[in-house]
Amino acid sequence: MKNLILASASPRRRELLGVFGIDFEVRPADIDESVLDGETPADYTLRLAVEKARAVAGDCPGGFVLGSDTTVALDGECLGKPVDAAQARDMLLRLSGTRHDVLSAVALVHPDGEVDSRLSTTIVDFAPLPAAWVDAYVDSGEPMDKAGAYGIQGAAGIWVRRLEGSYTGVVGLPQFETGELLRAAGLC
Repeated sequence: MKNLILASASPRRRELLGVFGIDFEVRPADIDESVLDGETPADYTLRLAVEKARAVAGDCPGGFVLGSDTTVALDGECLGKPVDAAQARDMLLRLSGTRHDVLSAVALVHPDGEVDSRLSTTIVDFAPLPAAWVDAYVDSGEPMDKAGAYGIQGAAGIWVRRLEGSYTGVVGLPQFETGELLRAAGLC
């Protein structure tokens, strides 16, 4: 049996990976998630997925390690996880009435150190958000651990008029791309 490790503490990623019906263990990665100067949202998201997987692979020789990262990008700017309620409110008001990108990358580090990765890009069309909705959502605490300060699978899902791409990518683990990596490695 091949060992698979998910390099993430996200319960959403754990649930999405569980759909594949393969055993895995969870070992969160601890890396610096700062955006580098001049880094595009796509490059940033792919780099973090790879770095998370490599960080955990260094402590778990002989296994396959899956890393993932999700970024909300507005006009080429990465909107990460808010540091406080004021930043969450600001992010949501900036996203109000926009079409923005949600990029989700997955990277699989093989036991021999080989890395394979994929990127999913989804366009999300948000309705205009009344300030009262934003305030109530921020007060709920839900946006605090989510890129762009929202989770489509939660209360913010009612704001999405349309999406073009991968729903599971917006949630945090694009299942199509993840399946490609797992099948190519013989894991499912």
